[in-house]
Amino acid sequence: MKDKKNHIIVIGNEKGGAGKTTTSMHLLVSLLHLGFKVNSIDVDCRQKSLSRYIENRSNYAKKHDLSLHLPNHFNVEPEVEDMQALMDQPEIHDCDFLLIDTPGSHTPISNYAHSLADTIITPINDSFIDLDVIAQIEADSLKIIRPSFYSQAIWEQKMSKARREQGEINWIILRNRLSHIDAKNKLRMQDVLGRLSERLGFRVASGFNERVIYRELFLQGLTLLDIKPGLTDITLSLSHVAAKQELNNFLKCLNIDKLNKALDNLKQTNSNS
Repeated sequence: MKDKKNHIIVIGNEKGGAGKTTTSMHLLVSLLHLGFKVNSIDVDCRQKSLSRYIENRSNYAKKHDLSLHLPNHFNVEPEVEDMQALMDQPEIHDCDFLLIDTPGSHTPISNYAHSLADTIITPINDSFIDLDVIAQIEADSLKIIRPSFYSQAIWEQKMSKARREQGEINWIILRNRLSHIDAKNKLRMQDVLGRLSERLGFRVASGFNERVIYRELFLQGLTLLDIKPGLTDITLSLSHVAAKQELNNFLKCLNIDKLNKALDNLKQTNSNS
């Protein structure tokens, strides 16, 4: 891989249905809105959900004669060699951020993608079913039995990157589909994730609540940032406002230097206007 100056973000989880595509697309568009140059790679060679989302967005823009933010997007074949060849191309690194969306399963190409990361974001549904992808938990005591294969793989990638580049991987567990009720489950999840974060070296961030709007936006290729007059006929509601705040909180939780500076500058601009 050529020397890079960009920040590589990998969206990864070996279990499907946790909101990886929603997270990826909203992060991509947010970075583009902030003025960054962004490239993206979809290595989920079977589902290609992110690629379809971006294609839907491009088609919507053409149909309605709109100028929508779009990343420079790449697809790869399922062989690791194809991914390695792509990463050796200078144009893939001609960006501020490179986002890689991975499949909801363990594959060699997904493992390779994780090894490239500066930041790994692992979305999980806020349930103990999804927590099993991070660690095995004893039912009654909530005692941590052992880390999952996925957690062990990320730990190995962190150690490998430290030896190879004297660098580090920032690992974030994103709690998606948080419920407005069932406070007992939330507190139990919070307790276990807190203990796991100390043991496995990740940070916990609140993600996106369960909202119908996310399913509606996919077909048009739109995001929460696109809900405004002239771009869509969706009427802004209090739910959308709350969802946008979730998105802002998520961006702040990433704690990436260049992103933090852009968010601070945006906040300063808004306060002066």
